[in-house]
Amino acid sequence: MKIKINDLEKEFSAPITVYDAAKEMELVSRAVIAAKMNGEIVALTKEITADAEVALLTFDDADGKHVFRHTASHILAQAVKRLYPAAKLTIGPAIEIGFYYDIDSDVSFTPEALKALETEMKKIVKENLKIERFELPRAEAIALMTEKEEPYKVQLIEELPEDAVISFYRQGEFTDLCAGPHLFSTGAVKAFKLTQCTGAYWKGDQNNKMLQRIYGLAFPSKDELNEYVARQEEALKRDHNKLGRELELFTTVDSIGQGLPVMLPKGARIIQLLQRWIEDEEQKRGYLLTKTPLMAKRELYKISGHWDHYLDGMFVMGDPHDETKECFALRPMTCPFQYQVFLNKKRSYRDLPMRLGETSTLFRNEDSGEMHGLIRVRQFTISEGHLILRPDQLAEEFKGCLDLAMYTLDVLGLKEDCSFRFSQWDPARTDKYEGTPEQWEEAQGVMKKLLDENGINYAVGIDEAAFYGPKLDIQIKNVFGKEDTLVTIQIDMLLAKKFGMEYVDSNNQMVTPYIIHRTSMGCYERTLALLIEKYAGAFPMWLAPEQVRILPIGDEHVDYAKQVESKLSAAGLRVVLDDSSNTIGYKIRNTQLQKVPYMLVIGGKEVEEGTVAVRNRAGETVSKSLDAFLADSLLEVAEKRR
Repeated sequence: MKIKINDLEKEFSAPITVYDAAKEMELVSRAVIAAKMNGEIVALTKEITADAEVALLTFDDADGKHVFRHTASHILAQAVKRLYPAAKLTIGPAIEIGFYYDIDSDVSFTPEALKALETEMKKIVKENLKIERFELPRAEAIALMTEKEEPYKVQLIEELPEDAVISFYRQGEFTDLCAGPHLFSTGAVKAFKLTQCTGAYWKGDQNNKMLQRIYGLAFPSKDELNEYVARQEEALKRDHNKLGRELELFTTVDSIGQGLPVMLPKGARIIQLLQRWIEDEEQKRGYLLTKTPLMAKRELYKISGHWDHYLDGMFVMGDPHDETKECFALRPMTCPFQYQVFLNKKRSYRDLPMRLGETSTLFRNEDSGEMHGLIRVRQFTISEGHLILRPDQLAEEFKGCLDLAMYTLDVLGLKEDCSFRFSQWDPARTDKYEGTPEQWEEAQGVMKKLLDENGINYAVGIDEAAFYGPKLDIQIKNVFGKEDTLVTIQIDMLLAKKFGMEYVDSNNQMVTPYIIHRTSMGCYERTLALLIEKYAGAFPMWLAPEQVRILPIGDEHVDYAKQVESKLSAAGLRVVLDDSSNTIGYKIRNTQLQKVPYMLVIGGKEVEEGTVAVRNRAGETVSKSLDAFLADSLLEVAEKRR
């Protein structure tokens, strides 16, 4: 909303003036956190004149959260310097779920040290220190940070452009290099919690020094903080990194390497089920299956542009800079490989669209700090596809790609958790991208039209495009709120020409096709991680690695249990017979822990009547004939019920 500062009293019930300190700010801390004036975020300070027209920011606004949490990071840094004066500060940004500060210190920030820092932060909040912004010329800025013995800050200043505004924020005795913005005083930050300390390389480069990264949360009230902590505790129970190991879906091994998970039999079975389903669905939709090499010579990647734009993210075998020797690289994508299918022979306009699909294993040299369970790994498998088409087919084929993606996400139960991002290039960073501004304008204009025509409600992501074209990213958050891309659909008007791809049109002219790069479900490993968290490991029956467990109560019931197992297995169900000597109570508890959809308890009554006692994951038990249970189960699997 837009409002004049001197009209704040009319807007809120509490008497407010921006010139007062934290007591009155506390009354409206959720309502007024900062403001936007002339498009820039500013703190509510005396620098804003009484009659200035501003847009008020609340904690419900993304920018409001940023200002609030950025201020909390400075309070943490001040506490660090008070308790550990020799510590060196680096950077301390607000992040999506809180804030962090990277510290270079010989002191280990143990849980006890974090508690001491929290106590000191509370003192700084109670002191209600005014936060003031000031600017310095480059030489004076360097001198100030040199005097304060902050070498990382000096380095940051030296790396700034010559015409950069060098700003600082001061609160009490503490001054930090910072672009801001911040709240007007430390007293406004009432509820915070330091959560953990991890390692982080300076500037994310493993060749630099390892720092200590202290993470924290910050909210306007203790109730909101407590609610968030409770949600996080629930998230921990669903965390795929923990639950996936407990359910024996995957593991990692130090001697194999970070970001290279080993799929255990149950996890491998789920991925196999997903892969078969996707490949069959794509075949129904006119896709041609390909299988291409996992590596290629550098010459292929030079044609596509990946060698120039993506070399740091590739695993290279050989010297990439020695042109006299052969050099290979594991593929980070499949597009230049699948193009060879089109190029295999001369093509006509009648051959288009050519829809190529592949279950592709890819390799990307992710930074060690970016690794996370199955969500971000160095080797992964993806439901990749490329559509080679005439320009007049673009709208219909794009719609088909979108329909396929939404169908798969709906079946998996992930559709309602997704959001859309229209990822565009950054005109200020042309070195990152292929093509001219005019080509990018055309491609982005076409994609915008397609997104609008299909009713997609999207956010715009600048500098998120692929180097060869804009894309629709279907985004999803894990249980901790971290957002990642699940599915992409990209329009490419550049690479076909680079590869010499042409077809004969209806006028017997040679024409360059358009290309759509797309995934139908995305990365199998990432999807598995999200499914573990979505269902807390209790997968829908069609995806469950073990669908039915048979539990005979005593030895005398085992023969009938084996008959049940044989009939269900022959029908295609994944069945396990627990004929151990454990008590039936133990067997039931163990099956519940493994989150098996159905257990069939078999005792004397079931043997006599030829029935099964069907117990589901909710603990509900009904008696059914074996044929009835089998028919119901097969229907549930066929319909892919959730």
